[in-house]
Amino acid sequence: MSKVTIDNVTDVVIGSLGQNGEITPRQREIMTAAIKHLHGFCKDVTLTHSEFIDACMFLGRAGAICDDKRQEFILLGDILGIEVLCDMLTNPVTGTESESTVLGPFYRENPPVLPHGASTAQKHFDNEETVFMEGYVKDTSGKPLAGVTLDIWEDAPNGLYENHDHDQPDYNLRGRFETDENGYFALRAVRPVPYPIPADETAGELLRYMGHHPNRPGHLHFIVARDGYRTLVSQIYDRSSKWLDNDSVFAVKDSLVGDFVPAKPEHGTDLYLRFDFTLKAEAASNALAAE
Repeated sequence: MSKVTIDNVTDVVIGSLGQNGEITPRQREIMTAAIKHLHGFCKDVTLTHSEFIDACMFLGRAGAICDDKRQEFILLGDILGIEVLCDMLTNPVTGTESESTVLGPFYRENPPVLPHGASTAQKHFDNEETVFMEGYVKDTSGKPLAGVTLDIWEDAPNGLYENHDHDQPDYNLRGRFETDENGYFALRAVRPVPYPIPADETAGELLRYMGHHPNRPGHLHFIVARDGYRTLVSQIYDRSSKWLDNDSVFAVKDSLVGDFVPAKPEHGTDLYLRFDFTLKAEAASNALAAE
């Protein structure tokens, strides 16, 4: 190995990558780019050794926070716009399919399976506005899709998800629904409210370092899935919500904004929301990825 200098250290590290089949071509591509960009970043800002140590300690604190209720690294990626960028790279819109957006750090697997039109609310709040939501799921040719599962989750009227609020019942405002033979689904929930993402730990440190706020507009999370189709991870935003034009995690897209309007008496709720989803066939998704 040649003597390492400030001018050749990047090439030396890249040259250390396995040459005899120890790594895959994709691993080589990722690590080569990562080393180049990380070294370039350090040189661009003349990163000091103490700043490097501070960054390591910051990441250590972030890791210590992570558990089954809080994934701090996803939150940090959201604040930097990395998750939304990766999602757009992974799920480009090429036709009439619905747009995706970030999963976020608050999803929980295996929500309760609920019957058609049921409510996800297990606890009520004085300031809540109930919502009847309905819509159809179809493919890109307009064919209705039966047997599609829709996972939904949202914050409560106090701005907290149930896994961050000991006073809410387990899986409150979470549920799984299924479309009927016409691709139709219906559910009842509450109007989502704007809320600040958790900013008490390293996420807050990063936001303050950036000089950015922690607030998100009101939204409903969805995972829409059926065998043979690309799973859609998305959100529906309230058009009248604050922070719609300045989301702290940069996840709002025009096509994902919905209108919460006064409900009719037969809905039995305060508000009504209609929103349809379009899924892309998995074969079409795979063909695009292969190009």
